[in-house]
Amino acid sequence: MSRVRLAPQDWTRAALRALAEGGVGAVRVDALARDLGVTRGSFYWHFADRDALLKAALEQWERSTAGIIGDLGDVGDPAERLVRLVRGAFGGESVPGLQPALMAHADHPVVMPVLRRVTAQRVDYISAIYRELRLAPDAARRRAVIGYATYLGWLDLRRGPDDIVPEVTPGQASPAVIDDIVAMFLADVPATR
Repeated sequence: MSRVRLAPQDWTRAALRALAEGGVGAVRVDALARDLGVTRGSFYWHFADRDALLKAALEQWERSTAGIIGDLGDVGDPAERLVRLVRGAFGGESVPGLQPALMAHADHPVVMPVLRRVTAQRVDYISAIYRELRLAPDAARRRAVIGYATYLGWLDLRRGPDDIVPEVTPGQASPAVIDDIVAMFLADVPATR
């Protein structure tokens, strides 16, 4: 094994990849240490146990949502903000398969609170954009829920057979499909007419 010193972020990134590939059960200290080329001792230098690693990894994922929202804060036009959000979200994943894996383990006691916060933050943010676009609060909320459900379905399709729905595969026909998604998300929105 290597004598490389790893930062906590190395472990959390590896945990997120393992979670995406095999669910919560795949986040195993021995397997992660082997993948990272270090001993288990490196893990215990940073984390008390596996749940502490899982919690730190999920909080890192949660911060990425806050970062995306923060990056869009400079975009004054709410329609353009929504377009950028949709293009970024549907265009690719930083950890492919992570969101569907988290949804599959939503009842896990470490996953649930973070997933609840991230889901609320995302739906609330999309809803706020729609309210800025002059939709009534109830309509904005419904549109946000439909939009987020569409996103989750898109990510689930990516995990399936890519020959059946190649449009969702990054780099294939997805730009045209994403253009259609953007158009649907903005359809009948008063401020964009």
